[in-house]
Amino acid sequence: MSKKRRRSSLVWQIALVTSALVGLGIALGVWLGTQLASPWLAAGITAAIMIPLTAVVVLSVLAPMTAMFRALAGTVTSYKDGDFAFSLAWKPNDELGDLVSAHNALGDTLRRQRETLVHRELLLDTMVQNTPVAMLLVDPGGHVVYGNLAARKLLAGGRRLEGTLLSSLLDAAPEPLREAVARGGDGLFVVESDDEEETYYLARSGFRLNGRPHELFVLRHLTAELHRQEVRTWKKVIRVISHELNNSLAPIASLAHSGGELVKRGKHDQLEKVFATIADRAKHLEQFILGYARFAKLPAPRLEAVPWADLVDRLRAQVPFTVEGTLPDSTGRFDPAQLEQALVNLLKNAHESGSPPESVQLRVRKTDKGVAIEVSDRGSGMTEAVLSNALLPFYSTKRGGTGLGLALVREIAEAHGGRVSLANRIGGGLSVTVTLPQ
Repeated sequence: MSKKRRRSSLVWQIALVTSALVGLGIALGVWLGTQLASPWLAAGITAAIMIPLTAVVVLSVLAPMTAMFRALAGTVTSYKDGDFAFSLAWKPNDELGDLVSAHNALGDTLRRQRETLVHRELLLDTMVQNTPVAMLLVDPGGHVVYGNLAARKLLAGGRRLEGTLLSSLLDAAPEPLREAVARGGDGLFVVESDDEEETYYLARSGFRLNGRPHELFVLRHLTAELHRQEVRTWKKVIRVISHELNNSLAPIASLAHSGGELVKRGKHDQLEKVFATIADRAKHLEQFILGYARFAKLPAPRLEAVPWADLVDRLRAQVPFTVEGTLPDSTGRFDPAQLEQALVNLLKNAHESGSPPESVQLRVRKTDKGVAIEVSDRGSGMTEAVLSNALLPFYSTKRGGTGLGLALVREIAEAHGGRVSLANRIGGGLSVTVTLPQ
């Protein structure tokens, strides 16, 4: 009952005021009719008095509601502008009070949602700004839309990057970074500074923001992580070598003891088999040691002037591939035996990646400071974890692999004063680039 009465109170208020005014007008008209001889004059005087009075009374009754409607319109405008700090008050317990209560409840809900979003945005911005990973967001025009603190420090000496052209930043960046961005896809690259090498991992992804395509560049500094990986790898190497030595020396010692016992017993006819087994195990151990020693004691390269076409012919005699583009007319200056060994390793890896044979390609191109030799395929590529460890000695994902192939390529490139970088290709596959100074 109270709910129904509350909802109709505003209607009853207007009806009562209207009824009172009508009654007052009738009474006034009757009284004037008794006082004046002309009924028309009485009606005119009554109308002249009641019409303004009715207007004043109605306006006074409706004035608070009119003010409230204006306030409601103002708060809606504030909501559109994102300002939810306003609330309204209406004491009468009527329909307009219901509207004001619902309006205030909506404002409270929007305010809480806005505060939650602001806190989330602040938390996200704080995390992104203070992460040690450099992040750049670039719009379709090549302008930087967002760059966190790590990106500012790495690329602009701490200055803001928003609005800057990515091409302008890359012009002042180290050449390995420019080449990594130009190649496309994800990959590793090495920057040399103050006789030290800093290794970075570049990842990039595209998405649509506000209906427009954008690209996100992420740069991770991996030098410290790689150092830790190297320590773990060397510990693994020690375990592998110890295991291999024990596997060979233990049988040799046992066979030597058995041979001595056979000599004591005069069973010389069985000694040949014992010595053959000892020789076989010793040869296996020798090959094992020589393989690791070859990697550990890579001789200094003997640089020669070699035509690129001659190098390609020597490689084709060992493994099939196609040449992308044209070879430089000038000769290269490198150790032909060492570079040939490095490229044969890369080409064989490309064939073992699952790539179609015709997609294994070699490209030689000039750079600002030398020459870049790229071996690419359309295989399965590498995961981020494998990319981060692929150049470490003795790291291998192959069953029975030694983990020396890419590590030897890196050693040969660095012995020539160059470097090696790996990157996944757009559309699938891997690209390994050996950069040599000339």
